[in-house]
Amino acid sequence: MAHLLHIDSSITGEASVSRRLSARAAAAWRAAHPDGTVTYRDLGEHPLPHLDAASGTARAVPPEQHTPAQAASWALTRELVGEIQAADTVLLGLPLYNFGPPSSVKTWVDHLIAPGLSVDHATMSGLLGGRELIVLASRGGGYGEGTPRAGWDHAEAWLPHGLSLTGLEPRFITAELTLAHVNPAMAELIPLADASLATAERTIDELWATARV
Repeated sequence: MAHLLHIDSSITGEASVSRRLSARAAAAWRAAHPDGTVTYRDLGEHPLPHLDAASGTARAVPPEQHTPAQAASWALTRELVGEIQAADTVLLGLPLYNFGPPSSVKTWVDHLIAPGLSVDHATMSGLLGGRELIVLASRGGGYGEGTPRAGWDHAEAWLPHGLSLTGLEPRFITAELTLAHVNPAMAELIPLADASLATAERTIDELWATARV
């Protein structure tokens, strides 16, 4: 039975474009997999604990030597890795905050880098490959080639590197200029923003179209 892991990370609720896109993708997945099951995690509403001095070293210490704090952190990591292991497809809503990913997504990735769970101890090869990871990204401005802030989107550039040890390979579907409708200084960019969103939505609608035939 097909299984979907759906993750959101935006803190802006119903105003979030990344949540809108990830919800659309989840609906498309359900339509293509009517007997499938879904696990949902909301990193914006329920952020994970950061790896700190008391817990973060759990990944470098044998479990039988864990302190209580390390044991709790390792248990959470096992849960998060297990969610991915159970999934055929992972959807991640990824807004751009201050030119980078939300700290909640960085923490999620930090937990996923776990030797013995997501990374082979001996070869350092990833153990989570072979499944879809579709990232529904949104960014308020435009950061493509030729724009004044070209290359300032450090979320999309970072995520494939951050996850590389696990074997997960993200595919991005991105809507940009999402602030055009609320920022008067960007009003002239509204047609471009609408076109970017429409392209992202069409791409989502085509993801599993053949499975629905």
